Amino acid sequence: MTIVAATNPTTNSAARVLFASLIGTTIEFFDFYIYATAAVIVFPKLFFPEADANAAMLQSFATFALAFFARPVGSALFGHFGDRIGRKATLVAALLTMGLSTVAIGLLPTYASIGVVAPALLALCRFGQGVGLGGEWGGAVLLATENAPPGKRAWYGMFPQLGAPIGFLCSTGVFLLLTELMDDTQFLAWGWRVPFIASALLVFVGLWVRLRITETPDFQKTLDKGERERVPMWSVLSRHPRALITGTFALVATFATFYLMTVFTLGWATSKLGYTREQFLLMQMVAVLFFAAGIPVSAWFADRFGRWQAMLLATVLICGFGLVYGAWFAGSAWTFLIAGMVVIGLTYGPCGTILAELFPTRVRYTGASLAFNLAGIIGASMTPYVAKKLGDAHGLPYVGYYLTAAGVLTLLALLLMPRKAATSDVAR
Repeated sequence: MTIVAATNPTTNSAARVLFASLIGTTIEFFDFYIYATAAVIVFPKLFFPEADANAAMLQSFATFALAFFARPVGSALFGHFGDRIGRKATLVAALLTMGLSTVAIGLLPTYASIGVVAPALLALCRFGQGVGLGGEWGGAVLLATENAPPGKRAWYGMFPQLGAPIGFLCSTGVFLLLTELMDDTQFLAWGWRVPFIASALLVFVGLWVRLRITETPDFQKTLDKGERERVPMWSVLSRHPRALITGTFALVATFATFYLMTVFTLGWATSKLGYTREQFLLMQMVAVLFFAAGIPVSAWFADRFGRWQAMLLATVLICGFGLVYGAWFAGSAWTFLIAGMVVIGLTYGPCGTILAELFPTRVRYTGASLAFNLAGIIGASMTPYVAKKLGDAHGLPYVGYYLTAAGVLTLLALLLMPRKAATSDVAR
């Protein structure tokens, strides 16, 4: 595998690189988000039916959180091979891991069939999803940024990020379509399985595209010079701790905002504010278009003025949004969703590039992936669960204060981050 990568003279075209990075993350996030939606509207009823409604929702959110703890495992596993043998082969393996785990969820028997084994198997498959996404994201960002021409690193780096809103639109759209085509009995009996099983088709498309690309120029130079690390994870932990810590906390607010605006808002709006599932899913789909629009805007800003400056501005907006979160959500859910999604787009656009540039090429896959996925644990894994607890006990404003606290952590990390890495366009 190494020999092939080292001797292949083919150059990736820009279109092929960008499409390969986009299609992979779109599939991965589609798989990840259909679980998030099902965790709110399906799994509490089918996998945790013996608990009351509130307890079942919290248990379902706990399995949702499990994937975030699995993602650093994926970072370590796939990052090792991504920094040792190459980006291409590792991206293929990560996509397969995620795809197989997702299809398996669609085939699981429910609690009514096998009892407590059902939620245990659900948790296992969710863990597999986390491992796959933990290895996918970093490789996709590197595929884009390590093929980018000078001055366009953030612009190229935004294409994997666009996979998040596109995957969300597709996953939400599928659930909306199923809701329109069948009644609740049919949906809970078998309809919810359709998006999980159908994702196999998307995985085949992604694999076909990924297998047609060649190794990135930056990593090819590392191969040619024989500069690979024996244990990339150890190198990241021992030689680049500042980059890892600041990179991790620089994305805490990004994750917290996204999962408060998607998973938590869906559960709260349909249980507390009187919205039907169909109404609020449609509202989220419209709002996600603003998320997608914010990504290229922030990427352009990051290439022109700097990654650090772009992330700093977006984080300040997140802190302010948190202070008005509760009143805005309760007063005007439409404008609330749009504003929140714009803010997410502004922070999401440059975050992949800023992490990639924190680490040298020989450990970049491991370092960027680990920072991203540790941020997911801190900023997202327990966020829907904690937000529901805060909302139930103290009201929506305290959910917003939680978000502002996450923003303050991110601001501190950005202030302590190595500034050269966060503003340079030079491959390190």
